[in-house]
Amino acid sequence: MTGTRRRRIGMVGAGWVSAYHLSAWRRQLHRAEVVAIADPSRSAIEARLAAFEVARNYAGAEAMLEAEQLDAVDICAPREFHAELVRLAAAKGLDIICQKPLASSYDEAVHLLAELSGKGRLMIHENWRFRAYYRRLKAWLDEGLAGDVRQAQFEFLSSGMLADAEGRRPALVRQPFFRTQERLLVMEVMIHHLDTLRYLLGEMEVVGARLERSNRDIVAEDVACVVLRRLGDGVLVTVNANLAAHGAPPVPRDHLRIFGTRATLELQGNLLLAQGAEQRRESFDLDETYQGAYDATIAHFLDSLDGKVAMETSPGDNMKTLALVEDIYRLSRFDPERNPR
Repeated sequence: MTGTRRRRIGMVGAGWVSAYHLSAWRRQLHRAEVVAIADPSRSAIEARLAAFEVARNYAGAEAMLEAEQLDAVDICAPREFHAELVRLAAAKGLDIICQKPLASSYDEAVHLLAELSGKGRLMIHENWRFRAYYRRLKAWLDEGLAGDVRQAQFEFLSSGMLADAEGRRPALVRQPFFRTQERLLVMEVMIHHLDTLRYLLGEMEVVGARLERSNRDIVAEDVACVVLRRLGDGVLVTVNANLAAHGAPPVPRDHLRIFGTRATLELQGNLLLAQGAEQRRESFDLDETYQGAYDATIAHFLDSLDGKVAMETSPGDNMKTLALVEDIYRLSRFDPERNPR
């Protein structure tokens, strides 16, 4: 990009997550503008056009890429289309930001990146680590507030998969595509937490994993218990995730505890605490933090394209998260019929 010309962005996918992307792009109008959006669903397109000003729309990505003079593409489509869409955009020499995961499996991502060598710049839209409370927690860790980390525990609990009086499961009402995902909790949700734990604590390996399915309205896992070991010092990190937990809210909140020699650092939903040699307490607005993570991710993408910062969630970095996901599925030997419920 030369001078002060704004980058021209094409968005692929008009599903529910695209609203958060469009809001984030709108905050960057001084340097980028979404000029076109593509989605095969006319109703999805119309819902976005009713709320956001986008000049042109298309029924498919190929048509958009042929007709528009773009600088970059934002891929918000379902994950089974990510690899194909990245290839299309890369063939045009465009810069790309793609919603996580890069591909439906680790092996598919490896093959994709081998094909893309030297074609444009690619960032994975992994926004969880950009949430304000995790950025603050990282700063606390970097300043040594916890001391030496001894262990960490992460919980992500929801009652969203429990049926209500009418037999509806809130998680499936909110995100109907959960019904048919062949890899659900770990690939769709826990992948965020794995990436965030890597960001906070460093590289890890999977020691053990167990996955279960709570109901027959889905085909894949919605319960997981995973043990990770940090490379270098062997610190154990446990992750418990359950979308069918009685007593938990329908919309889950992260609960992370990091136990150190000087203090315990704890995130309880929107509340961040340090308890030990030094006491700290900070609260965050959940809605503001949620949208703010998208805002920060898009801003980081543009900053990296402008050479202001190193790209955090580059393909090479994201492959380390995908490797953990793959190891969890491999070690768990998940069989939905073992827990048919």
